[in-house]
Amino acid sequence: MALFGAKKRLGEQLVDAGMIKQEQLELALVEQKNTKAKLGETLISMGLMKAADFSNFFSTTMGIPTATTEDLKNFDPKTIEVVGDDLVRKHQIFPYAFDMDNINAIHVAMAEPNNLGIIDDIEMASGMEVIPHYAPQTELAVMLDKLYGDKSRQEAADQFLLEHEAEYGVEEEKEEEDTVGEAPIVKIVRSMIQQSVREGASDIHIEPMEKGLRIRSRVDGMLQQDAEYSLTMLPAMTARIKIISGLDISEKRKPQDGRLTYIVDNVEYDVRVSILPTVYGEKTVMRLTKKQGLTQEKKFLGLYPDDEARLDGIMNNPHGIILVTGPTGSGKSTTCYTVLNELNKPDVNIITVEDPVEANIAGINQVQVNVKAGLTFASALRSILRQDPDIIMIGEIRDGETAQIAVQASITGHLVISTLHTNSTAASVTRLIDMGVEPYMIGDAVVGIIAQRLVRRLCQNCKVGHEATRQEKILLAWPDEQPLTVYEPGGCEICGNGYKGRKAIYEIMPISAAIRRILHETVTAEKIEEAAVSEGMNTLRMAGARNVVEGITSIAEMVRVAYDMDAQTAANTSVLDETSEEEAG
Repeated sequence: MALFGAKKRLGEQLVDAGMIKQEQLELALVEQKNTKAKLGETLISMGLMKAADFSNFFSTTMGIPTATTEDLKNFDPKTIEVVGDDLVRKHQIFPYAFDMDNINAIHVAMAEPNNLGIIDDIEMASGMEVIPHYAPQTELAVMLDKLYGDKSRQEAADQFLLEHEAEYGVEEEKEEEDTVGEAPIVKIVRSMIQQSVREGASDIHIEPMEKGLRIRSRVDGMLQQDAEYSLTMLPAMTARIKIISGLDISEKRKPQDGRLTYIVDNVEYDVRVSILPTVYGEKTVMRLTKKQGLTQEKKFLGLYPDDEARLDGIMNNPHGIILVTGPTGSGKSTTCYTVLNELNKPDVNIITVEDPVEANIAGINQVQVNVKAGLTFASALRSILRQDPDIIMIGEIRDGETAQIAVQASITGHLVISTLHTNSTAASVTRLIDMGVEPYMIGDAVVGIIAQRLVRRLCQNCKVGHEATRQEKILLAWPDEQPLTVYEPGGCEICGNGYKGRKAIYEIMPISAAIRRILHETVTAEKIEEAAVSEGMNTLRMAGARNVVEGITSIAEMVRVAYDMDAQTAANTSVLDETSEEEAG
């Protein structure tokens, strides 16, 4: 191994290359001592370097190639055996291939590929020359989790069952912290959360079944099974989760809700815990949310220019209600926090009332609902109105009382942002009417409604294209005479099932004068939607179709999240008519 003559540290090399300044390096080194993370990861997390710039530094300045995701997924297991599990885990490296031209050389992915100490360790252990490659630490962590995670959890599960043949008691959780930290059940819970986070899961389900304990995670909106254990482990696992989320471990007959903050790879996650008694024991669901991800810039919402213009028009209102609607897990909180972030200025007083507070935003006063103490959405709102607010965010409008107070607040000169569980923008109006708000009051108070869903993105590495059929063109509202290529999921080593990641689709409806007139007449969701579409609004189905035409998602995914029975019926009818004509001919 003769790639590096100089023995300068990585930070010094980055300074010499002009990638960072000396004072930035010193700040990063201080932070690194606290987090124990790699220097590159620390620089990226602090915003001192971009991930792409860090990768380019190795490839262009240092002449070190980058290991791709596909390289790591197609690794040769024998390379791990040659280097040894202990060294792989110690240095968080990933040997993945033997060199084709030199039988005594091995390719190794590293977060710091110019670290001579690590390279020397690998060469001494393997007896081979090391060809280092750069890979982000987060990507290496995912691969190492897949390599060792299941094995480690199973070993811990076996150890737990061996140590606890009798029913699990809570006494073990009261041991000294250093002992508890090494307890098998603690290892299992920790590994389960870490692996789910690294795989991009939004939820973890711990489900007692008749003959076992099933662990599933929701990745890109779809559940997948991760592991299965003996049902004997359920009391221990549930007790551990209750302890770290501040719940009552002695209560097993009632539902409980808690939360905790968990740090994985130096990124802070908010974990909401819900425990529900079932026939075979308590089922636990943990919802994982990256705190930083909720306070992104508007440009990262994925809005098309026409939709962004409508959103800007709604946000420019000095007072009124802005509603964000959709089912659970559709990204409403992200949109609300993004809007708040855009409106957050030094001369504006913003107060929120949330259950729970999912992300802390500098410069905003946030109130956590506490029902036991009598601090509900409605009671908090009454107090907030005496705090001289300019903008109020209500986590969710759940009842008529909260809706009435929100309407009154908007009419008296406040901008109110809130969420509602409805299927479309037009349905939100009828939902407020069902809560007891008068239609004319809605017309005066509400300035805009945003409905949204999350569709899975097709994997760009393996998506398969075909010429759209007539039925597909009808579903997409595409002219029959114009050719169109649509794509379906393939399935490869990178994605596994043909999809990778998700994208939001939006239906944004400003409350115009025409819609206000409808609200003073007979109100139906159909009439409201018809008026909004005539003014240029894209429905969720239109937004989904737009993403299908651009090759971002599939027709099946569009139908799954934005199903339109009328469009489906029209497509089926057209195909039947076409078939009948052919038979008659």
